[in-house]
Amino acid sequence: MRRKLSELNMILCTYSRLSHLLKISGSKVSVFRNGTEIKHGASCCVQLKRFQSNGSMNKKGLQDRQKQQMARGLPKQKPIRDVKQVIVVASGKGGVGKSTTAVNLALGLMAIDKSKSVGLLDADIYGPSVPKLMNLKGNPELNDDNRMIPLINYGVPCMSMGFLVQDASPVVWRGLMVMSAIERLLRQVEWGSLDYLVVDMPPGTGDVQLSITQNILIAGAVIVSTPQDVALLDARRGAEMFRKLNVPVLGLVQNMSVFQCPNCHHHTHIFGSNGAKQLAETISVKFLGDVPLHLNIRETSDKGQPIVVSSPDSPEAEAYRKVASAVIQSLEEHTR
Repeated sequence: MRRKLSELNMILCTYSRLSHLLKISGSKVSVFRNGTEIKHGASCCVQLKRFQSNGSMNKKGLQDRQKQQMARGLPKQKPIRDVKQVIVVASGKGGVGKSTTAVNLALGLMAIDKSKSVGLLDADIYGPSVPKLMNLKGNPELNDDNRMIPLINYGVPCMSMGFLVQDASPVVWRGLMVMSAIERLLRQVEWGSLDYLVVDMPPGTGDVQLSITQNILIAGAVIVSTPQDVALLDARRGAEMFRKLNVPVLGLVQNMSVFQCPNCHHHTHIFGSNGAKQLAETISVKFLGDVPLHLNIRETSDKGQPIVVSSPDSPEAEAYRKVASAVIQSLEEHTR
């Protein structure tokens, strides 16, 4: 009972205050900041309507100012020194062949145009794969400016967290340490003059992806997925993340698209058929091509001899070169 009386008193008090304010506004002339007076009667209603319409018109301006205020707290995107274009290779989840695609994409870009210089950055802090795929070992040296000198194989300068830790040592770091390592890999590497820097992103849409996209200027993102429905769900999330961050999505690569039996040459769509191609159409991005599920790709990758350079005349190597050609074309379309 006491609670109900208390609530009733609060309501009455609020009502009395509101009535008092209304009486004041009815007996006095209101003045806006621009000095325009609001008079009584019909003119007051007209002025009130104008104020309401102006308020709705200024809503967009208020939202723009809010976005500007929020953007002040974000790091400014800066280009990587001596690098013309950065291409990130990403996937919504692991196990879809993203790193193998990134390595062969970098080599494919060089194979298409020998005059182009291409670098490869392994940004997967917890599970670096580039040292194994590119058959590279050792610690990077430092130049006179204390910048790390990339290790080179097949004509591609490479940098990876795997060069800085032992092979079997897990990277057990918290967020701030990871961000510091990413910053060093982005800013403290002496790449030389590069036409393309291919970045092998970690799977998912977490802190590392956000840190990279907010710190450097990215020419475009390549999304890798298998045709499987579960992989496609995560691939779509990855594409939407880049769109929200204003990074152009160059297109989707459908990896492990088909398996051909080496004996009878029968084609089997183990993970489904044309799932990534259909997703590309659904979200209105370019379909960059198919890469088959083939034993040669797995064997050459495990040996550190990517198929684009170890077996350049194979259909599998041709598939990667077609993807690289489609990436170049998509880059040109987005920079017009």
